[in-house]
Amino acid sequence: MTRRRAWRPLLLLLIVSLLILAPPAALAKQPAGDGSTASAWIFAPNPVASSGNQDLLDNKDADYQALNDELAEVLLTNLDGSGYLVGDWANVRSSTGPLAFETDESFLYTRHDDRFEQVMAYYWVTQSQLYIQSLGFGTTLDPINMESQDVRINTWGVDNSYSWDKHDVLRFGKGGVDDAEDADVILHEYGHSMHDSQVPGFGVGAEAGAIGEGFGDYWAATVAQVLAPSSDSACVADWDSVSYTPGPIHCLRRLDTTLTYADLDGRIHRDGQVWSHALWNIRTSLGNAALADTIILRAQFDFAPDTTMPQAAQATVAVAALYGVAAQVQAAFVDRGILP
Repeated sequence: MTRRRAWRPLLLLLIVSLLILAPPAALAKQPAGDGSTASAWIFAPNPVASSGNQDLLDNKDADYQALNDELAEVLLTNLDGSGYLVGDWANVRSSTGPLAFETDESFLYTRHDDRFEQVMAYYWVTQSQLYIQSLGFGTTLDPINMESQDVRINTWGVDNSYSWDKHDVLRFGKGGVDDAEDADVILHEYGHSMHDSQVPGFGVGAEAGAIGEGFGDYWAATVAQVLAPSSDSACVADWDSVSYTPGPIHCLRRLDTTLTYADLDGRIHRDGQVWSHALWNIRTSLGNAALADTIILRAQFDFAPDTTMPQAAQATVAVAALYGVAAQVQAAFVDRGILP
């Protein structure tokens, strides 16, 4: 049997963050569902990031030793007790093949099994929401997407994923590395659902669209670094991208490119790297992920659906002033040419 890591550091980080950051009301809050738990195997956040091995390949969804070595055993929380991957903050509604169903509190699948991706989606969506709540959102601050997020796995036969606000669903595609095998992809799409929750109809126009993409990348990186730190923290979707990037380093996008506001050309995924870099600069400058993420998330409530980057930056600086760090946050946007 292959070696698999019992990933207790991730659980410890989450527990510590909840104890330190959440107000007493948040700690006392009871989940809406049964509160059941189950053991599971996941990638944390993906096998390239956790191993540092840039030579890993998809091999048509096959299991092999190097990938199995990167499986991490974790505890799925907030389950409703039905035996399916349904809970307070995530609801796996459909998939290619059968829905994962276990009555022995154990979802121990390897990545060759399509149910592995269902587990990945449930785990990382749930952890994302728990992290948001640990910052005070939903207790002392307004909630953000505080619901059971519907998820569909591999039901779209292309190598792409998306968040659909009209149907309130995250849909993950397949092809190459199936998208839900990489936590960065899951967290990116969840970032879109967060924006939709905070500002209905967000993303009108190229700059607002780029902010959405940039924030999705940032959210993937910051949550992954809080829960599963890796050496190349600015690289997004290291595993998913092995199928379509030449290497030697595989990244869908990065949070540390040289692009500035003057370089915007209307391609929202490319342009989003300007915004994500500014947010990453905030996180780095403050040296406090929880503070940076709280400021960034609070500011998004004040964005217009068709906001520009300078307008969104000004809203973020205004929130930063409430925490006494306006100068550092403004400098991050000046560095990317978003503010003068």
